[in-house]
Amino acid sequence: MRLWPRALSVRLAVMFALVSTLLLGLIGFSLYQSLQREIAWRDDQALLGRLERMQALLDDSQSIEALRSRPQLYENMLGNRDSLLWIIDDAGQRLIEINPTLMPLPVLPAAERATLGDSQSSELLRLAWLDVTRGDRRLTLIAGKLLSEREQMLAAYRLKLWLALSVGAFLAFGFGWLVSLRGLQPVRQLAMRAAAIDVQHLHLRLDEFKDVSELQALSKALNLMLARLEDGFAQLSRFSEDLAHEMRTPLSNLMGHAQQTLARPRSVDEYQNLLVSNLEEYDRLARMIDSMLFLARTEQADASINRQLVDLHELVEQLCEYFDGTAQECAIELINKGSGTLVADPQLVRRALANLLANALRYGIPDSAVTISSSLCDGVVEISVHNFGEPIAAEHLPRLFERFYRCDPSRNQPDDSGGLGLAIVRSIMHAHGGQVRVTSAQAGTSFSLLFPLDSA
Repeated sequence: MRLWPRALSVRLAVMFALVSTLLLGLIGFSLYQSLQREIAWRDDQALLGRLERMQALLDDSQSIEALRSRPQLYENMLGNRDSLLWIIDDAGQRLIEINPTLMPLPVLPAAERATLGDSQSSELLRLAWLDVTRGDRRLTLIAGKLLSEREQMLAAYRLKLWLALSVGAFLAFGFGWLVSLRGLQPVRQLAMRAAAIDVQHLHLRLDEFKDVSELQALSKALNLMLARLEDGFAQLSRFSEDLAHEMRTPLSNLMGHAQQTLARPRSVDEYQNLLVSNLEEYDRLARMIDSMLFLARTEQADASINRQLVDLHELVEQLCEYFDGTAQECAIELINKGSGTLVADPQLVRRALANLLANALRYGIPDSAVTISSSLCDGVVEISVHNFGEPIAAEHLPRLFERFYRCDPSRNQPDDSGGLGLAIVRSIMHAHGGQVRVTSAQAGTSFSLLFPLDSA
């Protein structure tokens, strides 16, 4: 069961109403407590004042009998049915009694000073009493007040507070809802503008809403996301075009050779030559498809790699032996300066280095050397492949690791990877949480594989 409403404006209105109700409730409770204390203090002062006035009447009168013969003196002084008064002598005789409600005479302890307290027989009776001595007689003055009127007034006040609190909560919700609708207007505008962006309009961007700091940060983040999506979509479009172009070339060659051969009868040798030529194109397509499948697997978010302890010197030595024949044909010397160990997938590391070595031999100048070295620096294990050759132009360096990208498309060779070799290297490094970088100058070109220290 959902406790909060789905609409953000209603949520804000509910929270505003709750906060307002809590604040109004605290204010109302404080006012109620203050009023209750003030009324109680006034009642206590009134009771003490009655005791003082009765004591003054006793001092000014010749006797209690004179007071009893003139009851209007104290009856007018009290003036309502909630006030009680007793004057008791030391024998317990009620010399004066004003008790409209016939309350029982309270039993009170002796008090040399005016004392306040509640009646033990009733919580709705407040008393003040004092023991005085007049001549040879000891008198007890008792003034009381029934609290029923006070409780009725406080109950009416509580009812008004609850009504005011309920109306305040309702109004707070209504005003809060209107304010939230007004305040969330920029959010709705942002949503409308975002909804207008589709695949055909990825170049559009959202306004930054500079007058609203929260939406400014949100719109900026959304614009960055749109820029990444636009770049990714553009790369995907280029990849589709490049893939179609790369596959069209061998397919066109196959179809052209087959159509030319079938135009007239051929000898067995000519058919065999056709099959050999076609086999090379098939091999090229197979390598391209294999590379595409490899890229698809390694770039999956849940792709797992088999990490093992790899001896770098031994791994590089195996690759040097594998490429030794190609290196001799190119008159290039392979130098192994790899050392140390690495925790990584040995098959993936071998494939990445093999692609880099193949490129280094393909573009290296004769009578030079290709050096494979490793080092540990700044928390990174770096494996570098360096060769001497024509420098790579600076405008090509940022795009070298894109799929099907070639600095010179006309330099295709039979063992060409179809422009996917360096893309595979980057994918392997991303799978290991590392990166690949390249530098090129007159002193040569160097490709570096950077593995995090936790792989060392």
